[in-house]
Amino acid sequence: MPSITTWSRLEPNVRGASQSETLKARIHDPLWLLARQWQLGELQGDDNGTPVSARLRTECAELTRYVPQGSAARPAKFNPKQVALETLVEQETVHPTPGTLARLRVCAEAGQQFLRLLARAPFGTKYHQGFLAAFALPARSAAAAADVDAEALRFLEVMSGRVPDGVKLYAELKKASLPTVPAIDPLDAQAFAAPKDAFLRWYEALFREPSGQAEAWSSQRMEYTFSVEAPISPQRVLASEYYEGDLDWYDFDVKMGETLGAEADRKPDVNPLPITRTTIPAPATYRGMPASRWWEFEDASVDFGAVEAEPDDLARMLLVDFAITYGNDWFVIPVEVPVGSICKINSLVITDTFGVRTLVPSIDQSAHPASRHWRMFKNSGNADTPTNLFLAPTLKRTMESKPLDEVLFLRDEMANLAWGVECIAEGVSGRPLNRREDDLARQRRHQPATPAPPNDGALKWRLSTEVPGYWIPLIPVQIQPGQKSIRFRRGATLRQDGTLKPQPALSQILKPSAGPLDIFEEEIPREGARVTRSFQYARWFDGNPLLWIGRRKTVGRGEGSSGLRFDLAE
Repeated sequence: MPSITTWSRLEPNVRGASQSETLKARIHDPLWLLARQWQLGELQGDDNGTPVSARLRTECAELTRYVPQGSAARPAKFNPKQVALETLVEQETVHPTPGTLARLRVCAEAGQQFLRLLARAPFGTKYHQGFLAAFALPARSAAAAADVDAEALRFLEVMSGRVPDGVKLYAELKKASLPTVPAIDPLDAQAFAAPKDAFLRWYEALFREPSGQAEAWSSQRMEYTFSVEAPISPQRVLASEYYEGDLDWYDFDVKMGETLGAEADRKPDVNPLPITRTTIPAPATYRGMPASRWWEFEDASVDFGAVEAEPDDLARMLLVDFAITYGNDWFVIPVEVPVGSICKINSLVITDTFGVRTLVPSIDQSAHPASRHWRMFKNSGNADTPTNLFLAPTLKRTMESKPLDEVLFLRDEMANLAWGVECIAEGVSGRPLNRREDDLARQRRHQPATPAPPNDGALKWRLSTEVPGYWIPLIPVQIQPGQKSIRFRRGATLRQDGTLKPQPALSQILKPSAGPLDIFEEEIPREGARVTRSFQYARWFDGNPLLWIGRRKTVGRGEGSSGLRFDLAE
């Protein structure tokens, strides 16, 4: 049966000797082009024009207040241009208290720095021996009597009598212009002022430490909790709880109705700062998006058609559909805003190719039913929370040292306990200390000289089995009578040398700054948790170095068994 359907192929003519005319791929059928336009929907015009100009009016309020959560202290002033938010939140005291047997390396390094600065003075090394005698490091014998670790004993054996204690020296020079001992010659008093002032500045600027502000680390949750606020209306507090070491805008939640007093920091036309920008909108592009030209091929490095999705994987299917169908409907307007600010958009006026100006309302002011469910770059909060842009003053990348403390939190179902296993703890010298090796060394030092009596085969009753000293028990306790909720409270085991003294925890993670260590039950799951504490180093955008101590929490290694048993006959 004959058919009236005919087919024609559109292909370049390659019969010519020259390829210049062939590569043009000319099409001489205007009806075919009109048909393709009709098939692609280009003839269904809605009198829409391409945006050629955008005028944006916004105001940006910089953060001015900061307070750790649960702190009874008043909110402190915060300047995001001076320090990163991670540094401000994580920083803790590094310099030890004068006269305590702790962080001997920090004391020695500070003393060495003072001697270097003092040697540059006109009088040279005239007072070196006097400062060595007046601000001496603890003797090795005194440290051995305090039962410190072997690393600290070796350190004191080398450094005692060779460098002064820089922490004691700083405390003395901070109180008076001249030390009482050694006595400075009045003729050298003016020359002594220069190295003294340089040492004080170096000592105070070396580490980032909290100045009278409570720490943001919550030992009950094993995470940092804090709040910040900017003088912008309506008042809102941005609160965060994080433990990964990286902060960004999505780590913050909005708490409406609360205030830290940032309204008192408002300065007209300064904070918040009004910003008006007139720019040309640029189409948003990404790899694999549909090409805007008919003869252009898409980027082959990203193939959205190869994305596999299950029938119930709705989110993935919506992402692919959005990227393929609506990806070319987005435009970008570049606007520079201050670091550490909350930006509120007041108006956006778009001028298209026909000269028509359109006021684009905020999604909060839209009457569309789906507007309440659409949010982008908005911090979590209640339904009345305005949509603003928060540019957090955070760091891009930091350098991290080896852990000073490393504690594994695990559950022991056989003993009905949880344990904080100190893998690494900061020793008295200030260096990381392997707790297992240190525990074995302590057992050897306290081992009795007389050998144990031979076993005659008789049964011996033991109250409990021995647990290594670096296993710190976390005992479940009831929070309130009549309730089933519990917390894990740090306990102690007896030393294995027979002194009936408890085995203390050495890591700062298991020694909170205030009160007992009570950890919520859900913070130690079946898989456990691993908390580390280490030095962090970075540079802020003004080039200033930042050195502080921060903590991190990651997933543990699962459950464990200490082998603890009671009422045992051997």
